[in-house]
Amino acid sequence: MNPQLAETNTADAGGGPNGFEAWTALQKATDQTRANLIADIVGHPQEAPSVRELDYMNPALGEDAIRRHLGVLQDVSVVTELVVEPGNRVRGYPYKFYQLTPQARELFDRNDLFPADAWQRQYARVEKTGEISELEEMPRPE
Repeated sequence: MNPQLAETNTADAGGGPNGFEAWTALQKATDQTRANLIADIVGHPQEAPSVRELDYMNPALGEDAIRRHLGVLQDVSVVTELVVEPGNRVRGYPYKFYQLTPQARELFDRNDLFPADAWQRQYARVEKTGEISELEEMPRPE
């Protein structure tokens, strides 16, 4: 057992009131496809990409598969969905964005997974279309 996981408090390790189970989160997050999505979330300039941006970074997956994987990560509280309120949405632009939960970020930091600096440098190296660059600059809901 990873000694850093052993330090996790009972609520995190055993699924206390906050619903976060560190072991389950690590199991789901380290699946190769989901790990790639998490790396893209961490690497994104605002750390909250839309499905369209994730699809650009993972063209072999397709949007439906990305949504399924994000759903798995949401179910174990690794990822949370940020939603633009209906009155603030702009036609043709995404209104849902995905970011790591604070519990997941802390777990990954404790276990040296998904370091933000490295993934942000990697993400920045990818050549992007004008549309994707514009999406990256969109404001995200709080």
